[in-house]
Amino acid sequence: MGHVSTTETGCRPEAAETVDTDAGPARISWFPATGTKKTGSARLVLALGHGAGGGIEARDLQALAAALPAHGVTVALVEQPWRVAGKRLAPAPKTLDTGWRGLWPALAAAGAPVVAGGRSAGARVACRTAAELGAHAVLALSFPLHPPGKPEKSREDELLGTGVPTLVVQGGHDPFGRPAEFPPGEYQIAEVPYGDHGFAVPKKAGPGQDEAMDILTAAVTGWLAALV
Repeated sequence: MGHVSTTETGCRPEAAETVDTDAGPARISWFPATGTKKTGSARLVLALGHGAGGGIEARDLQALAAALPAHGVTVALVEQPWRVAGKRLAPAPKTLDTGWRGLWPALAAAGAPVVAGGRSAGARVACRTAAELGAHAVLALSFPLHPPGKPEKSREDELLGTGVPTLVVQGGHDPFGRPAEFPPGEYQIAEVPYGDHGFAVPKKAGPGQDEAMDILTAAVTGWLAALV
């Protein structure tokens, strides 16, 4: 575990922590549950990894970091080593899993059950490693069920193999898998109408962008509240 820097609270994290892993240094930005410290009395820690094409600035990750602390959930936004190093291309899934495993002890040290999560590639990492790491549950945002236009190359085994309570939040127009394409299984799925892979909604759609994020955060908040 490395350097911890403190910033102002609010929309920004309270602390950013660098963690050494076998894939290189990773970074955790902490958004503590309201009225707690990072290692305080949060009901849950929700750890969220980013996708292969962006970082923790993604609209869904930021919306959850802003909304959930008021509900007793500490949010930890995780930047994989490749992103911390300033690289533009994500490494192979095996390397992503290595980075996630390496920072897990820092997440667990917060003292509350850890829900593993992420968007897109980050969701796949959370699904693949949940059982071995002892995750309390999995939150999969924009799970890439298959490459666009290639439904035969399904990644459903990753989703169906988590072994823990799992929620998928999927855009209604996600080219990596629309909600109706998902297989039956022991998980829940919530739809953001008209949303694409980044949960962007067209201007002509009924719900606007703010409403889309409200749908997403409400679905996640309700699901987390029901976890035992």
